[in-house]
Amino acid sequence: MESDLKKRIEALRLEAEEQTRKGQLDRAAQIQYGELPRLEEELKKMTDTQNGTHKANEIIEVRIRGLMMDPSTSMPIVVLKDVASDTVMPIWVGIFEANAIALEIEKVAAPRPMTHDLARNLIRNMNARLDRVVISELKDDTFFATLWLQQGDEPLVLDARPSDALALALRADCPIYVTEDVMQRAKLNTTGQAEGPTAEQLRGWLEGLNDDDLGRYKM
Repeated sequence: MESDLKKRIEALRLEAEEQTRKGQLDRAAQIQYGELPRLEEELKKMTDTQNGTHKANEIIEVRIRGLMMDPSTSMPIVVLKDVASDTVMPIWVGIFEANAIALEIEKVAAPRPMTHDLARNLIRNMNARLDRVVISELKDDTFFATLWLQQGDEPLVLDARPSDALALALRADCPIYVTEDVMQRAKLNTTGQAEGPTAEQLRGWLEGLNDDDLGRYKM
């Protein structure tokens, strides 16, 4: 997979040079500023995987504590909890993604494969496995995640929405991690002072979480 990606990058570079010589500047710019950066970023993620960029002290293992509704916006929130402390971190998700997570928490089997069931089945039938998911970045109040897969000897890192990553992690029974940087910026510590941009809003009802607060959808 990595070797194929390198070949694609080299081919695009040659094509960009050729298009520039021909005066096809629009196509050359599309390659140089669109396609090439995307593939180079994907290659970097693969290289980071092989080099073990995410070391144990840089990521924090969490588990899904449960689902609840934001009382202000009526939007679902997935509550992630640090397995080694009382720190919790909320992530707002869409209705459909929350439903996909809730179905797996409740172990409800759909009559036909749902989207995340299909994704899990595709991974398995391609002789691959999902090793872990990582909530890796927080930019402009938006969370980003990566799926870390292994297919034979080839690692593969894919960009994903956190809601999709969490729904898939539940189905693949793989660990969930959050980078230290994201956790520090987004966490709410249930035994101390709240942190992060939404801390004041969350302080009153995320501190001291209990099963009644989380309703049916808890783990």
